[in-house]
Amino acid sequence: METNILEVPTVRPHVLAMATMEAQVVCLVRLHCSDGIEGVGEATTIGGLSYGPESPEGIKLAIDRYFDPLLRSGDATRIASLMGVIGKHVVGNHFAKCAVETALLDAQGKRLGVPVSELLGGRVRDRLPVLWTLASGDTGRDIEEAEAMLASRRHNAFKLKIGKRPLGEDVAHVAAIKRALGDRASVRVDVNMAWDETVARQGVAMLADAGCDLVEQPIMRHNRAGMARLAARSPIPIMADEALQGPASAYDYATAAAADVFAVKIEQSGGLYAAKDVQAIAQAAGIAVYGGTMLEAAVGTAASAHVFATFPTLPFGTELFGPLLLTEEILAEPLDYADYGLGVPDGPGLGVTLDEERIAFLRRDAARTTISLPSARMA
Repeated sequence: METNILEVPTVRPHVLAMATMEAQVVCLVRLHCSDGIEGVGEATTIGGLSYGPESPEGIKLAIDRYFDPLLRSGDATRIASLMGVIGKHVVGNHFAKCAVETALLDAQGKRLGVPVSELLGGRVRDRLPVLWTLASGDTGRDIEEAEAMLASRRHNAFKLKIGKRPLGEDVAHVAAIKRALGDRASVRVDVNMAWDETVARQGVAMLADAGCDLVEQPIMRHNRAGMARLAARSPIPIMADEALQGPASAYDYATAAAADVFAVKIEQSGGLYAAKDVQAIAQAAGIAVYGGTMLEAAVGTAASAHVFATFPTLPFGTELFGPLLLTEEILAEPLDYADYGLGVPDGPGLGVTLDEERIAFLRRDAARTTISLPSARMA
């Protein structure tokens, strides 16, 4: 196992209720197998420890100290068995488990000459709809950004990050953007648990009147009963995100009718197979699904794309725009974003190849004497 921390600047400040991101920190995992095949995986978080209990630095430490010995004693071609051993010896650490499982699946796909999606049951689509998050915090700038995305046919659905300002200001911000875009685009919001239930009841009603299509995780993840009350009375769908920490919590939310939509994330779920389980629970309960993101760079985004490509339905699309938020490309050939969507890579494994020179430069421990390469992506 080899783990490295990369620091990649964002094209603009990304303002959330709990943090403002100006760079993404990536834990890149590389699995070197005895047959000469290498698998890659990725773990990212949002704002270090601002979003949840894992950080890229902690993920690296956990993999180096606790996962590595277990992997060395196992068979990389027996992924379910190996991840089962890890599950017995490592509690929690969903993000780290996801990165390791991704690397194992990437290696196995390369070994068998098939895409990861085929190891997960087979894809039902080759392209995924992808929205863009408007999170500059400035109404005029967000409208300008959305118009540019529509003109270039890159995105026609937008999520707004709110919850940091007073309710009235947030709703006015959303309403102004919806008025500017009209029927040309879907507008949704993510509160990132910033409201209490009283504010949420008022806010959801006001957002519905403003033309908002969906409200994501308006209250704290542990308030399942409150989410159920909101979902029961809301005129627009309520989506669970931070509350979904794997299949068990998905089952808990489904049985309580605590959400209309599940945001499925491979890292929060604890891996690609676990994300499939979350989707299956949603399907059985009649809950819609949405392909979420932890703002992963290209490796994690490709892994998510392979999973979401196997979902029978994706009524709310996906949020796999992470690489587009970064100023630097870590792949030799970037992922295919066009016509409001993302093409699912079709090569063996994840179907991606790392740009080794770029990664060497972006490593946190790099000497920085390397000549800076031209930026692969402009704001």
